[in-house]
Amino acid sequence: MMRREMAQVRVRLHMKRNVSMLMAGMIVLALGMIGSARAQDDEGPMSALRFVVVRDSDGKPVRNAEVVLHPVKRKGKQAKGEMELKTDAEGRTNIDGIPYGPLRVQVLAPHFQTFGEDYEINKAEMEITVRLKRPGGQYSIYENHGEEKKPQ
Repeated sequence: MMRREMAQVRVRLHMKRNVSMLMAGMIVLALGMIGSARAQDDEGPMSALRFVVVRDSDGKPVRNAEVVLHPVKRKGKQAKGEMELKTDAEGRTNIDGIPYGPLRVQVLAPHFQTFGEDYEINKAEMEITVRLKRPGGQYSIYENHGEEKKPQ
């Protein structure tokens, strides 16, 4: 009978040790998640951006336009890490989690001039409307321009 009781005590001790190890593992995991959440909070406020891309001539949406986002450094230089989005049939696209600060936006679409402009992201939600223009005619020295001034 004494052996049976000793075996039961060993089993209980073994189970307690396993439960303690499991609890320690869960605590380490929880602390890691808290640290990760704090690191995300340290990045600062984030914005949800909405883009609408339309034709300048008639305001109709431009589908499948490529919206390229470039972070901008302090001195206006483009930083690494661009993001690309595509517009839907209504000319819309969006992205969440963009940090506050300067952002360079480029929009490219076939048969339209490339659009580019810098924006200051400073609100929790922003909508940016881009009006794309058709390409302009090219100047040729072989055409008769009469008294027109040449572009400089």
